[in-house]
Amino acid sequence: AMEKGYVSMFLLLIVISCALAKDAGKKDSKDTTAKPKLPQTLSRGWGDQLIWTQTYEEALFRAKHSQKPLMIIHHLEDCPHSQALKKVFAEHKDIQKLAEKFILLNLVYETTDKNLAPDGQYVPRVLFIDPSLTVRADITGRYSNRLYAYEPSDISLLYSNMQKALKLLKTEL
Repeated sequence: AMEKGYVSMFLLLIVISCALAKDAGKKDSKDTTAKPKLPQTLSRGWGDQLIWTQTYEEALFRAKHSQKPLMIIHHLEDCPHSQALKKVFAEHKDIQKLAEKFILLNLVYETTDKNLAPDGQYVPRVLFIDPSLTVRADITGRYSNRLYAYEPSDISLLYSNMQKALKLLKTEL
């Protein structure tokens, strides 16, 4: 009788481990088809290896507490200008490296904060906010009618504006 007990116990273990393996396998395949890993979803292609915040509120909180400047990119998935800027931004090695020093947020919708649209709600536009939570309206691109717009050809200006946002921080804190 003792031996029989062992056998049924052993069979039970096999059944359990098979069920677990099936579950794990099922979960994995479903995840890859449904959506990519979290950081990549939040990056929306602007830099998959960078850490992106999920909401404006979270971004402000993090900027304040980490004493890092915040960089906000407003864009739209179906806007060719946004797509073009995203491509050069994501492929620009120096920008991707420098971006690690920022709290990062990219938005495909407008927030209720009017300070994020100092001269209108166009895309793409890039704004910097310092850890005192002040929008740096003084860090602008090259177009007088859309101060915070950048074309792919302006990528080096965007890079130097990122450097400026970090420098201002050092001199003012």
